[in-house]
Amino acid sequence: MDTSFLNGKVLTITGGTGSFGTTLLNFLYKTDIKKIKIISRDETKQDSLRKQFSDSKVEFFIGDIRDKDSLYSSLEGSDYVFHAAALKYVPSCEFFPYEAVKTNIIGSNNVLEAARLLDIKKVIMLSTDKAVMPINAMGISKSMMEKLTCTYGFNHKHSVKTIYNITRYGNVMGSRGSVIPLFIDLLLNGKDLTVTDLRMTRFMMSLEESVNLVLFALKEGNQGELFVQKAPSATIECLIKALEIIFKKKANLKTIGFRHSEKMHETLLSAEEANRSSEKEDYYIVKPDLRDLDYQNKENIISQNIVEPFESSNTKILEVEELVDLLLKQTFMKNYLNR
Repeated sequence: MDTSFLNGKVLTITGGTGSFGTTLLNFLYKTDIKKIKIISRDETKQDSLRKQFSDSKVEFFIGDIRDKDSLYSSLEGSDYVFHAAALKYVPSCEFFPYEAVKTNIIGSNNVLEAARLLDIKKVIMLSTDKAVMPINAMGISKSMMEKLTCTYGFNHKHSVKTIYNITRYGNVMGSRGSVIPLFIDLLLNGKDLTVTDLRMTRFMMSLEESVNLVLFALKEGNQGELFVQKAPSATIECLIKALEIIFKKKANLKTIGFRHSEKMHETLLSAEEANRSSEKEDYYIVKPDLRDLDYQNKENIISQNIVEPFESSNTKILEVEELVDLLLKQTFMKNYLNR
């Protein structure tokens, strides 16, 4: 992707020490961007990254998005913001839902507000498939984050210069806490792989593709738009068989049943969203519903055409050999095999 639009710009990443943040940092560091600011609460990971990127092009801030005041000094002077900070682990949010509220809703709103007050050019908010028709606390909190983002620019249209966009992901292969690294560690250590249902499907998207998606949104996004990548999926059974082939080791399976508020299939676009989406080669772009409360804006009435949602059950479902080939191309998998 052409990154010349980043030349001379200053970009801030909240939650910048996570899997996405570090992948994005590694990519952006090689461009002609002026400065990359990293905000996170994790001083250990920050110290490690600081040693890896020890020059003035990268700046680190210990900060918490729950504390609005701690955002201003780190966001000040930025052209763009990628908001990746979140509570993402479903069971943690399920048992401590108010923590999800404080981080994923209130914290995200703090980012939106700080960006408005500082006249940031564009903010990209990272979301998840779990925000679509949510059934767990994590998904509900991220769905509320999406609602805040989609309406923020329009509700403050007389005072906001910032453009707000959302990117929505399914399973990002190799990301911290995701199923593939968990299965690999269990497999290599001879422990049981805990599975819920072998028929379950999950989208397969690389960390590199997640970076391409946010950069596409940053370059192309208009106010209130949501971006989704067209991604293939695989069943849990297919994933396990692929890992057995790659590591030449037979897995011992332990069926534990569905975890708290877990879905059989992921959904990246609901049918209603698909009805107001435009389609690019690799992405869907969901247009905002611009009707007002008395529905007088007739130009934006949503089509009543019957369309299917975009789900992990109706996208391209990978066969074992295809998934093996895909996994072997991933950097994290090469790192495992080189150990």
